[in-house]
Amino acid sequence: MPTLYQRLPAPHLPHGTCSCTCADPAPDATTKLIVLTGGPGAGKTAVLQAARVTFCCHVAAVPEAASILFTGGFPRHETLPGRAAAQRAIFHVQREGERLVEDEHGSHAALCDRGTVDGAAYWPGSEDEYWEQFATDRAAELARYALVVHLQPPTDGASYVQTATRIEDAALAHAIDERIMDAWRDHPNRIVVPARASFEEKLSTTLDVIKRSLPATTYTGV
Repeated sequence: MPTLYQRLPAPHLPHGTCSCTCADPAPDATTKLIVLTGGPGAGKTAVLQAARVTFCCHVAAVPEAASILFTGGFPRHETLPGRAAAQRAIFHVQREGERLVEDEHGSHAALCDRGTVDGAAYWPGSEDEYWEQFATDRAAELARYALVVHLQPPTDGASYVQTATRIEDAALAHAIDERIMDAWRDHPNRIVVPARASFEEKLSTTLDVIKRSLPATTYTGV
């Protein structure tokens, strides 16, 4: 009799689709974690979609943990206990997504839709209290990521679009963006990509930033 896991579809972490001549990572190689962060509506998801057709199969993507949870039915309560429960769940899903990429040793790098540090910006209490939940601290979490690319949301409220999971209005999105900027403040390799009149320009700038941190073979095929 087939098991439950055999009956269910088997989704995989997304990877780039371009051809390449990269050698597979060594079994003991470290996977470079690159964070895409920023306030709601900044364009992180669109960048990840573009990255899939820009980079090769040795560049993985770790989807946003909050979207996985909330679209999967995790309760979204605006009470203090509800917000705290959501952030604890998000931290663990985020960490396990990153760990999966690292432990499978199939990727030179992983593009992460947010990182564990983002949760400090959403936590309903103090930042110290947030880190106490996970027996870690900000310095240890910052050190996990090789590069942080912070995309800022549109400055024009008319360009901001709410969705089923992006429930914040434009003003709150900017307030969250500022808190996220502060949470990552001490990362030694953070690059901020400001809002642009053209999202295509913002997308191109972001992909160029990522390319500079990766081997050319991951996006040129040579």
